[in-house]
Amino acid sequence: MNKIKVLVVDDSALVRNAMSEILSSDPALEVIDTALDPIIAIEKIKKNVPDVITLDIEMPRMDGLTFLKKLMAKKPIPVVICSSLTTKGSDKAIEALQAGAVDIITKPEMGKKQFFEESKIRICDVVKSASMVKVKARSSAKIDVKPKLNADVILSKPKYTNKIRTTEKVILIGASTGGTEALRFLLKDFPVNSPGIIVVQHMPEFFTTSFANSLNKLCPTEVKEAENGDIVKSGQILIAPGNKHTLIKHNGSHYFVEVKEGPLVSRHRPSVDVLFRSGARYVGQNAVGIILTGMGDDGSKGMLEMKNAGAYNIAQDEKSSVVYGMPKEAAKVGAVDDILSLNQILKKLISKKIVY
Repeated sequence: MNKIKVLVVDDSALVRNAMSEILSSDPALEVIDTALDPIIAIEKIKKNVPDVITLDIEMPRMDGLTFLKKLMAKKPIPVVICSSLTTKGSDKAIEALQAGAVDIITKPEMGKKQFFEESKIRICDVVKSASMVKVKARSSAKIDVKPKLNADVILSKPKYTNKIRTTEKVILIGASTGGTEALRFLLKDFPVNSPGIIVVQHMPEFFTTSFANSLNKLCPTEVKEAENGDIVKSGQILIAPGNKHTLIKHNGSHYFVEVKEGPLVSRHRPSVDVLFRSGARYVGQNAVGIILTGMGDDGSKGMLEMKNAGAYNIAQDEKSSVVYGMPKEAAKVGAVDDILSLNQILKKLISKKIVY
């Protein structure tokens, strides 16, 4: 079996060496070269085309975002953004995902053993997942942003007299590689009176804040990063924060989220399995599970528990998935009621009167 060829592009020699060491430790991966900036990377790609590029954003001569846009327009190659844990870096990384990058990883910290071992798992998994993605040349088309409804509009609808009313049905969504764009496509059309929604998207900490903010600008519903104790409300989408697990629990008349530390589950933190298992336990037949594109099997066990508890579950189909891993595994264990294309999911929820 041929190894996955990787080109590491970063202006820091320390990061290039660390990334090379991490990637070379996986027998499925081979670092064919490194480059300290995109100009050098362009010349190296001409001689030896990699299967995946790991790309820093802040670099001399040409920044990573400019390089990414040029690459996606002329010679699409799967790109994984390798970014620092900063607010500025996370905003740029989310912009890179919208420009065609496949996923995000954080730069390894060699001095922290646990962090290094866990980041090693994510880095290798993400690069292997990226190699499965068939990237296409990107157009400049933008998704229409729907204006948020103001309070007067919401209050004029008798059925939903309180925007922050608690919800009975709860929609739980899990996604990984390709999930950021799938979620943008799916959630932009959810009406403001939708049931409460909780999303686990495999993504490092800080980046989930930027991702939630970008979705909040796009969607008519309110989107925010989940905080411990947040009530699950109609018309609100909560994004699980990176590097922490998010669970849903029930307290008297309402559902709320618990955000907590913990070990990797199904090789991830946050883990879809953790969210789905809590949905099975605390929401039961009022839960709706949706599993989207991504590599691996995170979410399949939890989704089966949800189905056994009476939940209704949907998996994204192979054709519309960037990587048909997580939905496939959930279907394989019998956890799924319907397998649908991305553009059919909301229609199905409306037809079943889960969303109005």
